[in-house]
Amino acid sequence: MAEQAVKLRCQRIGCNATFTEDDNPEGSCSFHDSPIFHDGTKEWSCCKKRSHDFSLFLEIPGCKTGKHTTEKPVLNKPAATKTIRTPSPVVTLSASATSKESCPRCSQGFFCSDHGSQPKVQNPSPAAPSNSGADVKESSPPPKKIVDINQPQTCKNKGCGKVFKEIDNHESACSYHPGPAVFHDRVRGWKCCDIYVKEFDEFMTIPPCKKGWHDADPVP
Repeated sequence: MAEQAVKLRCQRIGCNATFTEDDNPEGSCSFHDSPIFHDGTKEWSCCKKRSHDFSLFLEIPGCKTGKHTTEKPVLNKPAATKTIRTPSPVVTLSASATSKESCPRCSQGFFCSDHGSQPKVQNPSPAAPSNSGADVKESSPPPKKIVDINQPQTCKNKGCGKVFKEIDNHESACSYHPGPAVFHDRVRGWKCCDIYVKEFDEFMTIPPCKKGWHDADPVP
């Protein structure tokens, strides 16, 4: 009996498909060049398509075609040190409030890695609604469509993207990031696990920090 060909994962940005060496024709891969991040906007340098939402940004179809490859793309990296400066945990209340109020990202409602953990001086806002819906999603199976339990589906949880079958799905089948993704100046990372890097390819390889059910149709 012939051995089944080993499936490989394409490393081109925007593809993430699986392929075999024997079945990899020219034009089978759709991908993007390097991304650009600026003031909360994510944009592909190749086709200039953009989005403020990171999940929707990654779903923009690739504008270039070619063969699948297991080689990671070489991105244009700025000449910067690898060391990421972390904010000093010792701050005065007045200095914290002043710097946060003058920060353009904080004033526009964006998450800021420099001031996100500093105390607020304004009157506390009313308690946010309970995230019971999110808790239910993490602790119980997501709502299911009527699908064949043997039908291959692609998981849409952030950081997963694997193909699965409902018959094999269970409460720890998926490794993902509950998010949100954070982009600030040249730093990008995940707020859920508090890991930040400077390069996009490094960001895409940050290990997921949560276990749960695969979900082909996640609730926004």
